[in-house]
Formats: sequence, C-alpha cells, structure tokens
Amino acid sequence: MDSQPHTVFQWAIAGYKTPPEDLQGLKTDLPDVLKGFYSGNAMTARVSVLMPVFNAAATLERAVISMVRQTLQDWELIVVDDGSTDETPRLMAQWARRDPRIRWVRRPHRGIVASLNQGLALARARHLARMDADDISTADRLEEQWSFLERNPDIGLVGCLVEFGGDRLRYAGYARHVDWINSLRNPIEIQLGRFVESPFAHPSVMFRSDLPAKHGNYRQGDFPEDYELWLRWLEAGVVMAKVPKVLLRWNDAPHRLSRRDPRYDLEAFYRCKAVYLARWLRREAGRRRFLVWGAGRLTRRRVGYLEKEGIRIDGYIDIDDRKIGRNYQGRLVFSPNEIPSPSDVFILGYVSKPNARELIRERLVKRGFAEGSDFLLAA
Repeated sequence: MDSQPHTVFQWAIAGYKTPPEDLQGLKTDLPDVLKGFYSGNAMTARVSVLMPVFNAAATLERAVISMVRQTLQDWELIVVDDGSTDETPRLMAQWARRDPRIRWVRRPHRGIVASLNQGLALARARHLARMDADDISTADRLEEQWSFLERNPDIGLVGCLVEFGGDRLRYAGYARHVDWINSLRNPIEIQLGRFVESPFAHPSVMFRSDLPAKHGNYRQGDFPEDYELWLRWLEAGVVMAKVPKVLLRWNDAPHRLSRRDPRYDLEAFYRCKAVYLARWLRREAGRRRFLVWGAGRLTRRRVGYLEKEGIRIDGYIDIDDRKIGRNYQGRLVFSPNEIPSPSDVFILGYVSKPNARELIRERLVKRGFAEGSDFLLAA
C-alpha cells in the first residue's frame, strides 16, 4: 500500500490518530529543520510548548498531533505527567520515542501548579506556549504567535481567539465567557477588562521565557493559577495582546479541572482579583470619593473582599428605585442622576451582566467620565 503514510510525521499530517506499533522509519523522513535533533546538535527550538497532563489518555493524542502538524516545525513539546494512572504514560513514551521534539517527564501527583513550574524550568526556547491535553491548536498557531512576538518586541504575552469546543446550549454561560474573551484583543482592552474575568484562555497563550524570572512563576493557592499570573504580570507592566485569529479549539470537557476544582469557582476568582483590583484603585482613584455602581446583595458581599484589602466605599449607585435612598452599613444608594463630577468621585462598575456593564459605560461616558481614569468596569 504505497499510499499509506510511513512515518509518524506523515501519519500526523494525514490526520490519523496513532501510527502503527511497528513504525520504524521515522528518521528517514524528517523535515530538514529536525535533522540536527538526531545528530547530537544543540537544541534550537524557537518555541517551548508546555503541556501538563493527568489521566489524559482519551484526548492526549489529538492534542499532540495538533503540535506535530504545526507549520513552525522547530519546537519542543514538554509534557509533564503528574502521576497519571491511565494509559497516558504508555502513549507519551511512544510519542517521545518517535519524535525527538517531544520531551516527556513523569512525576508523583502534586497538582497542576507544580507541573507547570517544572515545565517552565525545563523550557529551552526564547518563547513559551501553553497547551492542554484536551484542546487542539490550528496548524499555524505557533507560527502566528511566534511571528507576532518577533514583530512586536514591546509585547510580553500574546494570546489568540479561541473556538468554543462544547455545547453552546447546554453550557451557554461558558460559551458567553468565550465570546467575551474573544472581544478583548488589544493591550488597552485587555488592561481595562482584566478585572471582569480572566482575559485569556490559559492554553491559548505564548509568552517570552524571561517573564517568570522577572515577575514570578505560577503560584500555589486557593485561586486560579493562570488568572493570578496574568494579574500579577499586568500589574508589573507586561503588555499583552492577541493575534486576532482563531488558533485554538478550547474544549469544554466535563472532567476539565476548571469545572471540578474549588480554586476555579466564582468566589475564588473574586478573592483573587480583589487583591490586585484594590491596589489598582489606590493607585488610580487618588483622593476622590469612591462609589460602586450596583447595590444588590451579591455586589455588596463581593465589595467586602475589597474592604478587606483596605478600600473604603463611600456609597452605591443603582437604577432600582427600591434601592435608591437606602442605607447599607452607612453608605447611601444614589441614582445615576445624582452622580457628582469626575473630579469628585471614582466609580467602579461592579455588576456581572455584560449588558449592564455596557449601559453603565454609555451613561458614564456621556457624563464626561473616562474609562480607566474616572471609572472602571469589573464584575
């Protein structure tokens, strides 16, 4: 059967799930850029791709194949196996034997943060990309993001648009979150939107490999490790952007860590962002009075996280006539028509509904408030 692929590289490009077990011809049909990997030459990968895995046998090979099919071919894939007990070790051992760009390490189960930081320590390229074992990158993803960073030396981290790989009807909230992520594309939009939600899908990013040494790597705690990292790096002045193109299918699998680990529930996000939001508010709001738009019970509870960080709330704004004029722990609720001038107050829009945030933005801009200087929208 002369039309059959004969190497792992050809099998991946052809879209097959797994090459045959007796595959032996790998070295004879490698792209020229990979020949040095076998001759003992120094590693010259342009991108290190970090993929932590745990019991990922069901989806792992599709993710690996999406790397093998990249148009930018001089990469290294660092797979950190966090103590898998399924077929993941066997599959990764096979792939590591077949493709010298794949580096596979096993470790006792210690969680995703430890795996990520071990991967950072092993990375050898100037740019580092993230990938998850249940997602799929387009063939041009690494080339597009690598080229973007090379063309824009002021950008430290670049993401991309992502395709929602799930049931939009069943998981409508998550699908809306993906749509919102895709709406943030340039550095200003990402800066202003960071306190609404995490502005990136974690496996969609590529960043310069010196950033962890400058600003710290992933931290362990009761918070989403990726969101905390973005907030910390943004606070440190790292400029972030996105390639305005879909380069990743972000699959919403039922077993996804963000669905079952308390570090990724809503309250964990609020606690995490409150630390950085409070520091931002102290720096940007100056000596002006501080009003929160939104006086509902949920908003008031989450304002408590800011108060624990030392932020003093002077009052609330709401459009609900039943709330206007009420006093919550010594703080009056004003109507939008009673808002003082931007020179007197800084306003935090602290509502979760996207449509409400847009209405708040529209009304404040009409009143002469500048976003990022006189008001900020969060959630």
